[in-house]
Amino acid sequence: MKGLRTAAIYGVLVTAALAVGLVTNQQRPQSTVPSVDNPGPQGLRALYLYLQESGAPVSAHTTAFDVPGLPQGSGTVVVAAPTGRPVTESEAQALREWVRAGGTLVYLAPRDSKQRQAPLDDWLQLSDGPLLAPSTEGLPPEQRDLTGTTAHVWVPTGAARGLKHLRVAADRALTVGHPDAVPLAGARGAAVLWQVPEGSGEVYVLAGPDLAENRRLELLDNLRFWDALAARGPLAFDEYHHTLGPKPEPPSARGLWVFAAQALVVGLLYVAARGTRFGPPRPILEEKHRSALEYVRSLGWLARRSKVERELVPELARQLRRRMHERLGISPALPEDEAARALEQTCGLPASDYLAAREELVRTMDQREIHPSDYARLARRYARFEALVMGRVTSPVTER
Repeated sequence: MKGLRTAAIYGVLVTAALAVGLVTNQQRPQSTVPSVDNPGPQGLRALYLYLQESGAPVSAHTTAFDVPGLPQGSGTVVVAAPTGRPVTESEAQALREWVRAGGTLVYLAPRDSKQRQAPLDDWLQLSDGPLLAPSTEGLPPEQRDLTGTTAHVWVPTGAARGLKHLRVAADRALTVGHPDAVPLAGARGAAVLWQVPEGSGEVYVLAGPDLAENRRLELLDNLRFWDALAARGPLAFDEYHHTLGPKPEPPSARGLWVFAAQALVVGLLYVAARGTRFGPPRPILEEKHRSALEYVRSLGWLARRSKVERELVPELARQLRRRMHERLGISPALPEDEAARALEQTCGLPASDYLAAREELVRTMDQREIHPSDYARLARRYARFEALVMGRVTSPVTER
């Protein structure tokens, strides 16, 4: 009965956790704002990163276009379907003066009549064009764009020089009533790309942000259009007129907090259901540990009972020769007598002391059983030699 009750509690907790997880993990609708920070299909993040990686000087303009807010030093300003902050009359006039001075403006006009920017529309005399029919002309069989159509480049001039086909949305075209406007590209008589000369500069007007969107950037000659603009100089993407507000918390971080809260609640419920209740206080047990002296005595007793391994004796000589080679440059391949003379010349250690220690080591190795006292004596002697070689002592100490 108790096990059934526990299973029921766990079942309820797991069900509640799954329900909360499903609610919080619902994906948000993809953003439709043509911003360089939007990685969705209708964003411009891919174009911005492509220009950065290709070495083109590109930036996001986050201030108004009123003087001195214009992007000084930029060759091209891209205003991509602004739907957040409205473009004011003063901003439109500042843009016009900047274009007349030799700048290039790329205006991706929004198709929605409620999102039109009246100052820019009045300057360029924009109006809706006819609807474009869907078409897959020019697309390879492996590429799909069911909501798009192919626009032919009629006049390959300016940034459209050398281009043949552009991929845009099958939506309304655009009509520019400016007296100097030239339609550069379109489909079946409906233009989607216009060029408007203004003083020493020019304006490219496109119907919607299709040519720069992530989903169509690599189709046909869309990317080459932006390469041509990047070759003219720095590009600045207008981000000021998009919706500005606090950035939402990433879904991954929000899900992490929800998971942590779920784990905490489940843990508290488990402790409340299965935890041991506290009883009356008990006296604290005093633990007595062994002293350091007892450990030393135990190690000494163990050392007295242990036997010296024969491999430890020649290791003393090998270790000394290694130190001589590392510190003094005396090769391990030298015979012992030559090594002794070299050691005497460099450190002042009498060669007779070194050779005597070597003879004692050989005699010790010849013994049937090596006593700990013999090994300890050899170890002390070679330790003095090593201290001299390593520079820990400055004068040789002879064995007495």
